[in-house]
Amino acid sequence: MRNLSDPSQFWIYLAEQPLFFLVLTVLAYLVGDRISQATGRHPVANPVLIAVMIVGGVLLLTGTPHARYFEGARFVHVLLGPATVALALPIIRHRALIRRQWRAILGAMVIGAGMGVISAAELAKALGLSAGTVASIAPKSVTAAIAMGISEQLGGTPPLTAVLVIATGILGAILITPLMNLIRVRDYAARGFAAGLAAHGIGTARALQVNEKAGAHAALAMGLNGLVTALLAPLLLMLL
Repeated sequence: MRNLSDPSQFWIYLAEQPLFFLVLTVLAYLVGDRISQATGRHPVANPVLIAVMIVGGVLLLTGTPHARYFEGARFVHVLLGPATVALALPIIRHRALIRRQWRAILGAMVIGAGMGVISAAELAKALGLSAGTVASIAPKSVTAAIAMGISEQLGGTPPLTAVLVIATGILGAILITPLMNLIRVRDYAARGFAAGLAAHGIGTARALQVNEKAGAHAALAMGLNGLVTALLAPLLLMLL
């Protein structure tokens, strides 16, 4: 029987509980969301970034491997599917506007997805990175599940792609509002579409916090970008 008054033994006991890391993940996000609310939803106070820092800090301090953490937090991963499907709701509510804009949406999607792959690949090549790393970086703006599949088909490393996808999403969610203000893009449809295209789910979550029309266009861009990048990335990398 463990002596739970010993901090090390107490942590081992907690880490063995199946729901502990799920609770840790949810609490970390709630703390992040509360901080975000307290700052008036300032872009830098991104709830996902704060949650990642809290959970990552706990895992580093305790020496807990990711595999052990994921055993407990798997339920959050399972909910990604239903959460993504739920993004169809704002799209449906704004379908009339989206239908009128289909030409602009199609053009922006092809150009944006293509430039996302090209810019990432060219930067990686300029830094002298290997072909496998280039393939891992290319789909960074696509939602994680699709990006990892694209990366694997291109000869990349899916876990590296997943890290880059999360980093891209967080950075995009932080920069999108000040960047759009700087270049004076006022239309929420355009702002949201850019967020979903460049920063996938995390950017879409940020857009939904700001404006529902922005969120609808962000969700549309996120979904379409997965399809378009899957089609364009192999061709573009071959040409490059």
